[in-house]
Amino acid sequence: MHQKPDGDAMGSALGLYHFLKAIGHDVTVISPTNWADFLDWMPGCAQVIDYDLNREKSAALVKAADWIFCLDFNVLHRTRHFEPVVAAAKGIRILIDHHQQPQVEAFAYGASNTAKSSTCEMVYDFITEAGYDEVLNETIATCLYTGLMTDTGSFRFPSTTASVHRIIAHFKDLGLKHTPIHENIYDNFLENRLRFIGHALLNRLDVLYEYNTAIMSITKADLLKFDIKTGDSEGLVNYLLTIEGIRFGALVIDRDEERKWSFRSKGDFDVNTFARTHFEGGGHKNAAGGRSSESLEQTTEKFKQVIQQYEVQLQ
Repeated sequence: MHQKPDGDAMGSALGLYHFLKAIGHDVTVISPTNWADFLDWMPGCAQVIDYDLNREKSAALVKAADWIFCLDFNVLHRTRHFEPVVAAAKGIRILIDHHQQPQVEAFAYGASNTAKSSTCEMVYDFITEAGYDEVLNETIATCLYTGLMTDTGSFRFPSTTASVHRIIAHFKDLGLKHTPIHENIYDNFLENRLRFIGHALLNRLDVLYEYNTAIMSITKADLLKFDIKTGDSEGLVNYLLTIEGIRFGALVIDRDEERKWSFRSKGDFDVNTFARTHFEGGGHKNAAGGRSSESLEQTTEKFKQVIQQYEVQLQ
């Protein structure tokens, strides 16, 4: 899965893990980095190896693997420091992903479908289209539902097709209990996160009404003050689109090694293209990410200059 995995990355990896084990394979799940605490409850998460903490073991496992499934990312650099290990592996790399513009030459086989809501939906298709419906169970459903739910914004994004709801109906028939999943993902934070969100909304929000855009810049001091951990800023960018008339929301966070951008949009404004053009990133049409090696102040100012080019598109 990609670095700093979200619900779809972890859900698709664990869903595939449980399926492949059920049909007799020896399977290991490796994350390039740590992940948010609110994913720890997921079935099998305790067996996931963090590459950053177990580099020799991870490298040995990948070197020995026959098949390497690459889930919820489509360019190898999304695995951060794990990239050279994956790139050098002799095993067959298989892509299952729904992001735009895959690094095709990096994979021997795979499925890349931007019309899909999530990688979890694609793993479900992989299992059922291979004729293994009978192997699906509540454990696999729980993992895959997590990614379906998180990547569709709890089923409100346009990617929530009829097929998504049919999958969920199938999962409910298998005994899926969806309420605990929502609670584990969305109601499982410490008090400091809520205070951090309040601080960010009050002190770090800049609304550019002439461009129907809102931007939020989070300093390293903010992260330290509120003891922000991996996953605590998840969903923060979505608050920006709740402002009436705002079509483009951008969040930049001052991380140790770089500045990380999150972009969200409504309608036809393509943040994937925006991120690739200006901030070394990419993703989906309405949800993308980026990065910058410039200071927080410099990259924020660059954004405010660049956005002027899109005034007509954002009306």
